[in-house]
Amino acid sequence: MADRPGLPAPVNAVRAVALCAALALCGTAALCGCGLRSGQAIADPVQPGSIGQGKPLRGVTLTVTSKNFSEQIILGEMMGLALKAAGATVIDKTNIQGSIGARQAVLKGTADAMYEYTGTAWITYLGHTRPITDPHAQWQAVRDQDARNGLTWLPPATLDNTYALASNQANQRRYGYSTLSDVAALSRSDPGVVTLCVENEFDVRDDGLPGMEKAYGMRIPVRNIRIMDSGIVYTQVSQGTSCALGEVFTTDGRIAARHLRVLADDRHFFPDYNAAPEINSRSLRSHPAIATVLEPITAKLTTENQRRLNAKVDVDGQDPREVAKDWLVREGFIKSG
Repeated sequence: MADRPGLPAPVNAVRAVALCAALALCGTAALCGCGLRSGQAIADPVQPGSIGQGKPLRGVTLTVTSKNFSEQIILGEMMGLALKAAGATVIDKTNIQGSIGARQAVLKGTADAMYEYTGTAWITYLGHTRPITDPHAQWQAVRDQDARNGLTWLPPATLDNTYALASNQANQRRYGYSTLSDVAALSRSDPGVVTLCVENEFDVRDDGLPGMEKAYGMRIPVRNIRIMDSGIVYTQVSQGTSCALGEVFTTDGRIAARHLRVLADDRHFFPDYNAAPEINSRSLRSHPAIATVLEPITAKLTTENQRRLNAKVDVDGQDPREVAKDWLVREGFIKSG
């Protein structure tokens, strides 16, 4: 999620801290393993599959980076492995603390590339207060404005890491909602049954609960809204007793792990946070094959697929690089060995 000027603590930072705390509590070591090798060359033996034929980046040294939460690290490892398969020596500087640090690395040229989110760039880095509702137009606006900053944005994925409401399957069948408009209608006809678990940030943000209620005409009684830690929200929604609905992030691996159903934002209230490669423009001019290598991979990245990959790290405790490599091999982009 993007940070918004003038509002409480940045959501990217909040989410990263919450994720790190959750991993610490559950004993997951995958991210720690990735952090220990940050700054080292990727040594995994990989070869071209459908991308990188002829190794057009042979003899080139490139550095990839990412923020410090699971999805970002997975995407950064995908990028690094793909560029290595195309012949480059790739320095892994994924798992940088916070959004600003990773962005600055690409801006300054201490890293060549990362996956970034269109909404984050538009609102947090470029200083706009309102998102552009059309995802492609949002990307175009970011691409055009960031070009003046020496950054090139390649075409985005459909992968969209934004807010949503989710329900367990039993409550979805019971109340018959599949969209936020359905929830709004139920809140007006039978407000007592619309119970909602959210974290504190979502409860106060204009692009969170207050804005959602206004946009959809929801009438959720205050007594039906329960504020809790983000990780507990997923547990409570999966149980479905204290709250029928809960705030989630659309690519969170716990959605799949807990068999939750995400309701459609049919009025497109929540901003789009589509992932796209953000490249240092000087690096891309020197090595245009970077775009050729990355674009087919980005085109395959979807919200549902990323949710499954994130679960492998956050729920199953797998290593982000192995998760990234397995997916690239399975899709035929690279070969292992």
